[in-house]
Amino acid sequence: MDWTSPLWYASYILVLIGLAGYGSHRLTIVFLYLKHSRNHPKPKELFKDLPLVTIQLPVFNEMHVVDRLLASVSAMDYPQDKMQIQLLDDSTDETVDICRAGIEALKARGFDAEHIHRTDRTGYKAGALENGTRFAKGEYLLILDADFVPNPDLLQKTIHYFTDDKIGMIQTRWGHLNRTYNVLTRIQAMFLDGHLELEQTARNRSGRFFTFNGTGGIWRKSCIADAGGWEHDTLTEDMDLSYRAQLKGWRFIFLNEVETPAELPVDMDGFKSQQHRWTKGSIQVCKKVLPAIWRADVPLFIKMEATAHLTSNFAYLLLIILCFLIYPNQQAQPDFGKFTYYIINVPIFFFSSVSVIVFYMVSQKALRPGSWWKEIPYLPLLLALGIGMSISNAKAVLEALFNHETAFVRTPKYGIGQVKRHDWKKSSYKAMKTLTPFVELLFGFFFLFVVVEAAMKSNWSSAILLLPFPIGFFYTSLASLARMLPSGSAAPAAEAANRKAP
Repeated sequence: MDWTSPLWYASYILVLIGLAGYGSHRLTIVFLYLKHSRNHPKPKELFKDLPLVTIQLPVFNEMHVVDRLLASVSAMDYPQDKMQIQLLDDSTDETVDICRAGIEALKARGFDAEHIHRTDRTGYKAGALENGTRFAKGEYLLILDADFVPNPDLLQKTIHYFTDDKIGMIQTRWGHLNRTYNVLTRIQAMFLDGHLELEQTARNRSGRFFTFNGTGGIWRKSCIADAGGWEHDTLTEDMDLSYRAQLKGWRFIFLNEVETPAELPVDMDGFKSQQHRWTKGSIQVCKKVLPAIWRADVPLFIKMEATAHLTSNFAYLLLIILCFLIYPNQQAQPDFGKFTYYIINVPIFFFSSVSVIVFYMVSQKALRPGSWWKEIPYLPLLLALGIGMSISNAKAVLEALFNHETAFVRTPKYGIGQVKRHDWKKSSYKAMKTLTPFVELLFGFFFLFVVVEAAMKSNWSSAILLLPFPIGFFYTSLASLARMLPSGSAAPAAEAANRKAP
């Protein structure tokens, strides 16, 4: 037996144990969710006189969705004299004129509306919010990104929780305007449902820290000030401020029964840029606040959950390392006997893979009790997409670890539902292009070779278990490469990968 085979195998098992650890955390979240699912929060009392609310709308080059946003905000079921609307505009294109015209139209209807345009994007979204808060008249700040379409009763269902002076922030659950637009939006919706329905609910109702999602929530202005205000040394200013505020003793509430719909990215590049920003930002916040969390006078279970949450994206590094270990382990795996093989591998497989399936199925059953089973066919694609995204997201983790500075890259929004089905492809808004798709393509071909070789050796269990790897890498690479082609020349394979979901 080659002396290196135990070394490869040990490294392989250690990486899988790390992934299984994060998988077991998912199962813990499921347990906490089911345990506390009936503990619905209730307001301490109701406001006798509704308070003034400042609605902050940060936008940057959002010409396709600004009018929709302003229309939905102006239709909210809340006294007009108790709303101040701030359009925080950092745009550099025709969005500026659209914003100006939209605000003038609202003012003509009697709204207290203001167009605050910055030519200096210092701090990006955090800087725009910080600047707008200086002029906010209300003690309560509703923040909505440009692609959100709030329901008319949003404020009526949330504002009364602030009758408790200890509540600093109320977060609502995101809905999905274009959930079934294509396969990618369908899978994204499942990803977000797992986070919002399970994670946020479980953390909040079990007394653990949870974070503002950047939009679809209301802050108490004095809470923001007490926590140190908006800071822009990370790409996820929402997560950063959330932890600082809760360490100050402020309480947050997550309302999973209050949905605020939004538009999902419809193309792979937009999805990648969004995930890259969220992944990198979370690691930046981890480096910034995790030491303070462990020094804080809070229970150990809160510290452990915060650690699992803030370090969860390190799983992408483990996944990339696993990619380099799979083939050598297949070629030189030591023979410990079938019994030992199953004793070691079955528990690891359960916690690293089955836990993911359980996690997302529970979220779908909770949100779609009568039709959750329709999501089952998308689970293999969800696993494959998670694998395919590992290169882009692992890159984001390394950038954060080594303090590589990058700009806040917005996710293009196309106003899906307002335009014809494929008009968004003609938009001038496109995500940044990188070399990542070419690396993903190479990984796709490599794992296709690994799967074929395993099948030729009649090692069918390995071939089936590894099949999501080439599928995931080919999907993320070809869907991105197709967008690099001239409009109308997309490769049929990539078009099929992004076809409309049933």
